[in-house]
Amino acid sequence: MSKDFTERRGGPRRVIDKYYSVELSIGEFCIGYQFRIWNMSKEGMCLLVKEDSDVLSFIKAGDILSMKYHGSESRKRGEYLKTKIEHITKSEEGRFIGHCLVGISIVDNPDIGG
Repeated sequence: MSKDFTERRGGPRRVIDKYYSVELSIGEFCIGYQFRIWNMSKEGMCLLVKEDSDVLSFIKAGDILSMKYHGSESRKRGEYLKTKIEHITKSEEGRFIGHCLVGISIVDNPDIGG
């Protein structure tokens, strides 16, 4: 098996130190989910979600949700921002097999991935 680590993004990476994780509440009973933010770039951010997670039955590409962003400084309170689900892509190879990459972008703040 060939190990091709070629960058497949259209734009350069830009690490955003302001946020570490996001929290979203969905469903009739407001079940809370929290995910670490991965793979940050100028075009958006990514969440790593197990492919059998219930959260995937509640979200789809194009949805705009209010997500609570937690900063890298634990003393600061979370901040709610409107966030667009850009894509949901099943990982077929590499270290993320069995997961989906959920691309997100913040639509409230043009300076951060949206």
